[in-house]
Amino acid sequence: MYDVIIIGAGVCGASIARELSKYEVNVAVVEKNNDLASGTTKANSGIVHAGYDPEPGTLMAKYNVEGNKLIEVLCKDLDVPYKKVGSLVLAFDEKDLLHLQKLYERGVENGVPGLKLLTKEEVLEKEPSINKEIHGALYAPSAGVVGPYELAIALMDNAVENGTKVFLNHEVVNIHQEQDKFKVEVKTAKETKVMEARYVINAAGLHADDVYNMIEPTDFHIIANKGQYYLLDQAQGGLVSHVIFQCPTAKGKGVLVSPTAHGNLIIGPDAADASAKHDVATSQGGLDYVRQMAALTCSNIVYRDNIRNFSGNRALTNRDEFIIGPAKTNAHFINVAGIKSPGLTSAPAIAVDIVKMLEDSGLSLAAKAEFKGTRKVKSLEKLTKEELQALIKENPAYGRIICRCEKITEGEIVEAIHSPVPATTVEAVKRRVRAGAGRCQGGFCSPKVVEIIARELNIPLEAVRQEDLDSYILIGKTNKGGVDHE
Repeated sequence: MYDVIIIGAGVCGASIARELSKYEVNVAVVEKNNDLASGTTKANSGIVHAGYDPEPGTLMAKYNVEGNKLIEVLCKDLDVPYKKVGSLVLAFDEKDLLHLQKLYERGVENGVPGLKLLTKEEVLEKEPSINKEIHGALYAPSAGVVGPYELAIALMDNAVENGTKVFLNHEVVNIHQEQDKFKVEVKTAKETKVMEARYVINAAGLHADDVYNMIEPTDFHIIANKGQYYLLDQAQGGLVSHVIFQCPTAKGKGVLVSPTAHGNLIIGPDAADASAKHDVATSQGGLDYVRQMAALTCSNIVYRDNIRNFSGNRALTNRDEFIIGPAKTNAHFINVAGIKSPGLTSAPAIAVDIVKMLEDSGLSLAAKAEFKGTRKVKSLEKLTKEELQALIKENPAYGRIICRCEKITEGEIVEAIHSPVPATTVEAVKRRVRAGAGRCQGGFCSPKVVEIIARELNIPLEAVRQEDLDSYILIGKTNKGGVDHE
């Protein structure tokens, strides 16, 4: 019997779990995938938005500006990659300049700090590589870039350190109300079982409408809207130094060109309805559109340095607003749905309000006397030469480079495998320490990562997965005992 069950382990679910872990409450997080941050959280731009885009008075405006401030603190406390680089929204004609004025006024009303309208000359002084045809830009110094899945993982790891339980590969298939509790029916690879809780938080992302429909007829419908990206090598990472947007349209914030928190260059996304919620396939047409639109911002992008294309799905709904609050028939069931952009930025602020809603509906919240709110990651690039030598002397695994592109050591991989929410797959290791995230995309290091996972978990090599339970890498030896079989 749990006080709270959170459905979904994306950045919203992780933020809520971490916020609740400050209190003496019994919390479980159930996630249908094989790892944390495996949905929209792992496939987005990684932008910490300033907050000038949402309409004043909306939840999106409120949580965007509040979340922007909280993320900077959280990333410092939890040692998450983050850079406050600022953003520019470009104007290409007089009509765009008028729109920038509206965004500026909206941002001021929303409480966004430091906004400034720049002339063409001022923009080109900040970003000499962008096209010279621009007319001006809106500058927002509080915008930044973050490792999105690293933020979610750090939040959940910290929640687990403070007592939260996480259940991966647990898909919610039904929810029953029974007097003062919920019976949450979950399906695992081996069985179907029931978990009980007094409160349920629906942070199921693209499937939040399906989960809500288990309680009462849903009054919103989620439409998966796909966005496709180019991710370029760090050789291109210095092309621009700010997050650069074009003027937003009804379809979204448009194609951006931006450095990432790790020094790469990211370009995208487009916007088109996906064929299904699980459809994350890329298409030549979508990627061509991204290149075409990005050329308006910067025509000298070197696409031969592209190392990966990917797509992610936004959870659009029939409302142009976040859907946050209790169900109509039961205040103990709270929806966190329709979390599209600026959802990543907003997540920590949403979590604060969800905890308040739980308290208002009767959950007793006594603060923990010994809440642990910080963590440190052994990132070798941050160590001095002397500190690195001392670490290697203590544990030689930190002296063995496994991923040459990102310079990730065996020691870092082992630490990820034994983290509070363990990395048990090749992709899970990549999300935590970036082994395989470099130019060769795991071409050299993946076999060694498989060996380390198998060794540390004491499982056969064939049992190691790339990502999901059915993503086999090895199925058996082709040559047994060194003997050729004709």
